[in-house]
Amino acid sequence: MTYSDNFKIGSMDELIKLIDTVGFVPFFTNEIDGFSLEEHIEHRCWYDGSDPWEAWEWKGPVIRKAKCAYGKFLRNKAMYISAKWFPDFANFRRDGYDFDARYDDGLASQNEKELYELLDENAPVFSKTLKRLGSYGKNGRKGFDGTITRLQKLGYVVISDFKHETDRFGNEYGWGIAEYTTPEKLFGTKFTDKVYKSTPEESYEKIIKHFKKILPKASEEEIKKILK
Repeated sequence: MTYSDNFKIGSMDELIKLIDTVGFVPFFTNEIDGFSLEEHIEHRCWYDGSDPWEAWEWKGPVIRKAKCAYGKFLRNKAMYISAKWFPDFANFRRDGYDFDARYDDGLASQNEKELYELLDENAPVFSKTLKRLGSYGKNGRKGFDGTITRLQKLGYVVISDFKHETDRFGNEYGWGIAEYTTPEKLFGTKFTDKVYKSTPEESYEKIIKHFKKILPKASEEEIKKILK
C-alpha cells in the first residue's frame, strides 16, 4: 500500500492496519498531497460538526492497540509512527544523543531539561497533572506547550493515551487529555535495544528510502523538507 492508492479508512481496525503497513500516518493534511489520515478517511468518521468525531475518539485506543507512537512529530502536527519505525525516527531526530548528552553539549535548554526530567520521573503522566507538578499555568511558569512540542519533535517524548474529564455522574465530556511518556518507557527494550544501533545518518537514509516507497509521487526534496 502507498499513499497514492485510492483507499478510505472507515474503522479503527483499518487505521491500525494502515499504521502497521506504512509506518507513518500524519493526522492532518500537510505539504505532501495525500499524506494524511484526513485525506483518506471516510467523511462520516471525520469532523462534521456532530458527535461522535470518530477519528478523534480513536486516538487513545489506536495507540494502545497498535502499540505505536503518537505525537507532534511532523511540522508540529500529530502523526502516528509504528513501533517498527520509531527507533530509527527517534535516532535521526535525536541526532544520536540521549537527553543527558544533548543537555551536556548545550543542545537543550534548562526549561527542556526540567520538563523532560519531571515527565520522565512521573511517566506516564497526563498533561494536566504535569502542568500542576511543574507549576505551569496562568500565574506560574510559561512555555509548557512549546517545550513539550519540541521534546516530541526531537523524539524524547510521546503521547501514550488520551483521557476525558468526567462529571459527577461519571459521564465523559470535552476533548481527550493527552498522557505523556518517553519511548523508553512505552516500548521498553524493543526501543532501547534499537534506537542507537545505527548512526543518525543511516536511520535518516532508511526513512528517506521508505518514504519514497509510500509516497511515490513526492520528490526527494519534498520528503526531506517535511522531515526537518
